[in-house]
Formats: sequence, structure tokens, C-alpha cells
Amino acid sequence: IALPVRFDVLVVDDGSPDETASIVESFKARYPGHIFLMQRGAKLGLGTAYIAGFKWGIQQAYDYLYEMDADFSHPPEDLVRLYQDLVEHHDVSVGSRYIRGGKVENWPFDRILLSYGASWYVRLITWMPVKDPTAGFVGYKRKVLEAIDLDQIRFIGYAFQIEMKYAARSLGFSVGEIPITFRDRIAGESKIHSSIITEAIWGVIKMRFRSFVHSYRRQALTEAGPAAKVD
Repeated sequence: IALPVRFDVLVVDDGSPDETASIVESFKARYPGHIFLMQRGAKLGLGTAYIAGFKWGIQQAYDYLYEMDADFSHPPEDLVRLYQDLVEHHDVSVGSRYIRGGKVENWPFDRILLSYGASWYVRLITWMPVKDPTAGFVGYKRKVLEAIDLDQIRFIGYAFQIEMKYAARSLGFSVGEIPITFRDRIAGESKIHSSIITEAIWGVIKMRFRSFVHSYRRQALTEAGPAAKVD
């Protein structure tokens, strides 16, 4: 898709059996310097894949970094709106299903109910004023990811999304939301299962209480002083 802003792409592949790596390699040849591949060889968890990508992006000195699903559930054209929100308003920008103008398409009723319930529960426990705390379409300013001690992020499943937003908020960074339309995948199956739900229910409570005695701030930045001026 042609966008008015340049976005480079990093695909983190944990040994997918669907030839993801070979497909990405073919695109790397067509778009040199814009598409990159990180192969880790084994399933190590969604959260660890994102963290590996964030660390790579920081090392490459990108000013803005984004996470999104690769199945087009997250509209690529909305990357531009996330970028604009980061440049003009917030330190973290969330592509939200649950603010005015946002919606989901092709979801069964039970999944909608579960997702709404999870969002309400997370907001109740964490007091975060984020309508879609479990969203996985998110943009970050580099200073946010540099300030967070990524090695202290405990969740590796879908609750990773909650903890990253909570960590950013706890360090004083601003979090905004833009409305998106989340379209369910047309191929494959959702990876949501009972262990993910259990992680979210109990993990959010543990995260909330742990935050009273544990800072998400990276130690090197603590020793040097404040990490960044909050807009």
C-alpha cells in the first residue's frame, strides 16, 4: 500500500510453518532497506517478539516505532494517523476499537463480549483512562521505549499489551487513542484460549500491586536523571 509517510517494516518470525520467512525474504529483495526479517527459530511468546522488535528499532535509531498484526486486521493506512498523533499530541498512540468512530467487523458476539469485558476490567483495576487497553495496534515515541525497562515486562501473551500501556502511563508519558476499524482475519484462527484469559485476569491484579514497589523505569536512566520531558 502506498502511504504519504515512509514506514519500514520488521517482521519477527518465530519459526512459522507457513513459510513466512521465505516470503519476507522475497519482499526484502524487492524493497531493499525498507523490509527486514528477524528469525528466532522457536515460539518464544508474543510479548518477547515485540520486545525484540522494539530493541532492534531503538538500535536502528528510529524516532517512532509501531506494533501491529501482520494479517491486515489492523489497517496499514492508519499508520499515518498514529504517526500524526505521535508528532502532534501524544507519546503513545493506540489504534482503538472502543472510542467514538472505532468498531470491529466480522466478530462473533461472544468475542465482542469478552473483549469489551476485558477492557472494562483492565480499566477498573489499573485506573488507566484508555478505552482499548488490550489493543495491539500501537505507536510509541522512541523516548518511551528507551525509558521503560523492557526486561522487566512480565507478560509474554496478549496481556503484554496491557502492561506496556500501564508502564508508559506509570512513567508519566501521555497515551492517546485514535479510532480504527478492526477487521477479523479472513484466514487462520484466533490464538485466544483459556490460559491467555487467566493471565489477563490474575496478571493485571499482580501488575497493579507490583507497581507500588517496582518502577518500570530503566535503571541507567534513573541514575542519569529524568528520562524525558513529557509533552
